[in-house]
Amino acid sequence: MSPLTKEDKLLTKRKSLMTSFLSMVRLKMKDRRIIFIVKRLFHSVFVLWGLSVLIFVMSRIAPGDPARMALGTRAPEEVVERLRIAMHYNEPIYTQYFYWFKSVLRGNFGVSLVTQHPVLEDISQVFPATLELAIFAFIFMIVIGITIGVLSARYNNTWVDNLGRLASYFGIVTPPFVFATIGMLIFCYLLNVLPAMGRLSPGMIYPPKITSLITIDALIQGNFKVFIDALKHLILPAVSLGLLGMAEEARITRASVYNNMKKDYIAAAESYGIPVRAIMFRDLLKPSLIAVISILGLEFGALIANAFLVELIFNWPGFARYGMNAMLQKDLNAISGVVLILGIIFVFSNIIVDLIVDFLDPRIHLIKERNE
Repeated sequence: MSPLTKEDKLLTKRKSLMTSFLSMVRLKMKDRRIIFIVKRLFHSVFVLWGLSVLIFVMSRIAPGDPARMALGTRAPEEVVERLRIAMHYNEPIYTQYFYWFKSVLRGNFGVSLVTQHPVLEDISQVFPATLELAIFAFIFMIVIGITIGVLSARYNNTWVDNLGRLASYFGIVTPPFVFATIGMLIFCYLLNVLPAMGRLSPGMIYPPKITSLITIDALIQGNFKVFIDALKHLILPAVSLGLLGMAEEARITRASVYNNMKKDYIAAAESYGIPVRAIMFRDLLKPSLIAVISILGLEFGALIANAFLVELIFNWPGFARYGMNAMLQKDLNAISGVVLILGIIFVFSNIIVDLIVDFLDPRIHLIKERNE
């Protein structure tokens, strides 16, 4: 074996230095992301605490006597008074908050004044239904919205673009409950191709709970009959719920892709004769999705929070419907639990979105850190 020349040694040394430098950069980026997550979690504690104070005060100063509403108008006054004492309603509001917040820190949101069950137990029963609905609506929103936006930008000012704009405008101006009602009339009663109510057809047996999401549990256990039936029940509610978000994603994607198509690096890629399809997926789509992904955390939280009308129309036993009923019946413990859980969902959704954006373009957070 011939000895290494001076040029080979120099090249090997350069490669080693480059490898060490890249390792240090990766390690620095990993440490930076860990620090970012810790900082966001630390800030989130104060956000959630402020939210707890706000919702507690608003629920207490709202008109009406929660104890009387819980027991009914015919309940004796002494029974109502005992409930007030048990729930600390006869004490100052800061004392009430102290007892309530101490219970929340232990994972206890109290007992629902309407169902007489622990609020966390009620929520654990209804939350999976809304989560499953929101996941499928989210998938519909992302896949269809981004596809329409990319095609509209690619074929700008053609019939494809005009059709994409029409679909976007339709999604923006049509409230979810209107589309849900029209869709039910057409697909459930007129064409009779989709079920109208509930999560499963009568006679279908729910699969044993693993994730509490029927479609996932049915797939895990190989029960494709239940999976198909549950999927059919999800189509109309998910499309109705995700229609507005789909339209917004389509508009934002179109504008972002169209603006990036005018950048110099795209013109340079085209001058080298690179196929348009390769430019779209390799060079254009990744930076264009940053604007879209930036709002996805809010969109996912909004899907869960705003699903109550869709759940009501399709008789969907979900979390949003439970929260709306709690507000109508002034069930203070249930209201507080629902709002806090929604706050947690918004906080963690936005942290995940920020991490995805940082992965797509690390310069964004580097610029923020430099400005700080």
